Amino acid sequence: MNSRFNPKAADGRWQRLWEERGTFRADDSSPKPKAYVLEMFPYPSGRIHMGHVRNYTMGDVLARARRAQGFEVLHPMGWDAFGMPAENAAFEKKTHPGDWTWANIASMRDQLKGIGFAIDWSRELATCDPAYYGHEQALFLDFYEAGLVYRKESSVNWDPVDMTVLANEQVIDGRGWRSGALVERRKLSQWFLKITAFAEDLLDGLKTLDSWPEKVRTMQENWIGKSQGLRFSFAPNAPFAAAIEVYSTRPDTIFGASFVAIAADHPIAQSIAAASPEAAAFIERCKLGGTTAAELDTTEKLGFDTGFTVAHPLDTGLALPVYIANFVLMDYGTGAVMGVPAHDQRDLDFSRKYDLSVRRVVASGDEVDPVFAGNEAYTGPGRVVNSDFLDGLDVEGAKSEVIRRAEAGGWGQGTTVYRLRDWGVSRQRYWGTPIPVIHCESCGPVGVPKSQLPVVLPQDVTFDIPGNPLDRHPTWKHVDCPSCGKPAVRETDTLDTFADSSWYFIRFASQPQDRPFDKAVAESWMPVGQYIGGVEHAILHLLYARFWTRALQRVGQLDIAEPFASLFTQGMVTHETYKDADGVWIEPAAVQRRGESVVEIASGRPVTVGRTEKMSKSKKNVIDPTPILDQYGADAVRWFMLSDSPPERDLAWSEAGIEGAWRFVQRVWRLVDGAQGDNSGGEDLALRRSLHKTIAGVTADIDALHFNKAVARLYELTTAIEKAAPSADRREAVVALVKLVAPMVPHLAEEAWAHLGQDGLVATADWPKADPALLVEDSVTVAIQINGKLRDTIELPKGLASDAVEAQVLALDKIVRALEGKAPRKVIVVPDRLVNLVA
Repeated sequence: MNSRFNPKAADGRWQRLWEERGTFRADDSSPKPKAYVLEMFPYPSGRIHMGHVRNYTMGDVLARARRAQGFEVLHPMGWDAFGMPAENAAFEKKTHPGDWTWANIASMRDQLKGIGFAIDWSRELATCDPAYYGHEQALFLDFYEAGLVYRKESSVNWDPVDMTVLANEQVIDGRGWRSGALVERRKLSQWFLKITAFAEDLLDGLKTLDSWPEKVRTMQENWIGKSQGLRFSFAPNAPFAAAIEVYSTRPDTIFGASFVAIAADHPIAQSIAAASPEAAAFIERCKLGGTTAAELDTTEKLGFDTGFTVAHPLDTGLALPVYIANFVLMDYGTGAVMGVPAHDQRDLDFSRKYDLSVRRVVASGDEVDPVFAGNEAYTGPGRVVNSDFLDGLDVEGAKSEVIRRAEAGGWGQGTTVYRLRDWGVSRQRYWGTPIPVIHCESCGPVGVPKSQLPVVLPQDVTFDIPGNPLDRHPTWKHVDCPSCGKPAVRETDTLDTFADSSWYFIRFASQPQDRPFDKAVAESWMPVGQYIGGVEHAILHLLYARFWTRALQRVGQLDIAEPFASLFTQGMVTHETYKDADGVWIEPAAVQRRGESVVEIASGRPVTVGRTEKMSKSKKNVIDPTPILDQYGADAVRWFMLSDSPPERDLAWSEAGIEGAWRFVQRVWRLVDGAQGDNSGGEDLALRRSLHKTIAGVTADIDALHFNKAVARLYELTTAIEKAAPSADRREAVVALVKLVAPMVPHLAEEAWAHLGQDGLVATADWPKADPALLVEDSVTVAIQINGKLRDTIELPKGLASDAVEAQVLALDKIVRALEGKAPRKVIVVPDRLVNLVA
């Protein structure tokens, strides 16, 4: 046996053996209890990064431990493979998105296998594979038939250069994230999934998710945004003939209203524009802006005074001007708002610009002046002022009173509404799941017959012209209507990629060829026992996955509502940032520390060291795992990812950290080498106690995902074994140590297991069990005080009688000297904890 562990030889050897034996293949028919461990699947960008390594190492430790503990484990891997980056690559590299994507998948698969993850690769899937997205098309049609899919015109963020709809997240400072073009607000016919039909159920379900982070549940609750408010209409003043319906979550502020604003595409605005060129020009100007909430908050508030007014429902002598405003959207609420500037920032910005009145109606203290000064709206709690019969009430009380009077007077209705909007899934791009609908002039939209699925993307497309290649394809979109047989066209929009990731975890669990999944098999694994991924997916992906699972339940395909029983959101991997002398970001591999300074290796010029931040390509502070793995091996990298920080916190990458992990790997290897002659010698009860305390602690820590705590315990056990004399107990401790570290450093563990002469693979060995008798402490450390000041400690048998404790303490040389040979006036014994001598 070599004195140093050689990962270059061991890593590949054990990875090949695991694959040959199908060690990590999940058995659907196994009688064992099932454990489903899943990390959010990656986008195939071509290279894994340290964030991937950390995320998947955490799941791998849990999956390996569960297998050792007697569970049948499902731990799969796949690829979230559709989306804009592939089209960008096709445009820039003059290649096909599919060729680019599949090449990246092959590269990343090899990289992940090289880290030794215990993955069932037989269940690997890619969302860009027709074998996957064809089943997604079938599910879409099932939802369509159930009334959970519909098509309507809606306002979208339109990039006039790329000629595509952008998600809110793709609009940056009002511009398209790729083209940089000013985004326009445009009306398009879009497909929607009816997530709002599940709003209340999605909220109620959050209460059952005790094993989810509180912050994630709160984020989803706020996103769904349930609120009780008032829906009512402002009556028109002549010659204006139309009432304006609004919905307000703050009816308590109704006496602070100073204007009414309507959306540019509100029917009343359109009617006014038909007779007013100025109004029509303003409405065109409103289209030059996106639909994101962030953009509406930050954009300059613009309005067009229609010249009309409406009557205040509680102060009929007050006429409120009506404006067309660029910060009101028809798709939100009624497309009209009651402007209360003192208590809403957008309304305040608008009122200051157009010199409208700003009336205080909620006070946090003793303020009663109706004139509201300043440019920051007050949106907090307080008592209502300057509001007639509402004065003195708190906000909630005033809301209830206004709703009561509105309903009694017949001019309004208390209504529960949700911030949540239906999920617009149409995307004007090629690289996505084709929406399985055919448009016929006679029949309207018709679902593609399931016998004709999958609707496969055509391969012969080009990206030299902006816009959707499917829309200009000469043949692909031209088909006959499946209903009447007349010439028709396919839907050329593709599905939002969030649809692809909303059910992949079910397909992992069951993969029949003829349907999306087998209900019984899927339910035997579902819900996912432990889901691991970044908090950045707290809302959209996790909310859409919860909706999709409920939609499947609605159509009778699955009897499960919540897809993920437990959720863990890991921290990021961070690194210092560097800029060269010209202020350009440079990679960590391009710099070197020389004494107290950092210089660029190529030029020798000084480098500016910036903040430690999340690794990102834009700031070039990314560490490529490949050379690290080549130098230190997979196990050292895995150990470092688990050891330096609590898993929910960010982990700062450091050379010192990975070198420390490497040293630990070698320490364990030397223990294994030394354990060859440990079969003789007496008992070592202290080491046995230490071992069994470690077994209990590490088991609990892994269950709780406290990996860094488990690592700390294993460091302590390793030290205890190193200090122990050769004995059978020492060898037993080494064998158990190998089992305990196996989920974290599996290649080292397999190599050590074989050299210790153990049967089979450590990957399939049983998890060690703690002996309860050895967890009971039989001695305690007792503190000794003289006149309340600590002077010494003593190790005594647990439960020793007070007179025996007193006798042993008074016999200590240190205590005799401290008392100067005199007997104490009083001795106070606190059993198993403290002795206080009063001199």
